[in-house]
Amino acid sequence: HRASGDIVMFDGITCVYRSNVDLFFYVFGSATENELILASVLNTLYDAISMVLRDMVETSTLYANIEAVMLIVDEMIDGGIILESDPAVLVNGTRSTDKDVPISEQTLSQAVNSAGGFFRRTLLSS
Repeated sequence: HRASGDIVMFDGITCVYRSNVDLFFYVFGSATENELILASVLNTLYDAISMVLRDMVETSTLYANIEAVMLIVDEMIDGGIILESDPAVLVNGTRSTDKDVPISEQTLSQAVNSAGGFFRRTLLSS
């Protein structure tokens, strides 16, 4: 498995990217952004995904675990602000099995199921 990375600047945008097997990971920022910070975000993203996929970072395993990958991105960055830079913390957030997880920390399917259960209980108790 080959992993490579590079930095490209074009039209006022800085792009840091990394490729592995059949996937490319990109992090974009303005031309004034520090390339080291963007590279750190990219490495954190890649490392967290690699941990979730058990070092099998390929298209098929990524699609099979897309909910965990989306949760990693959601917990890592919000509105362009870096919230978390530790891959282990991001991975631990995706492996929660507690039924009483706050809705803001649930995957989309978990949130929809929780909301559906709430509405059913509310309508039946009325």
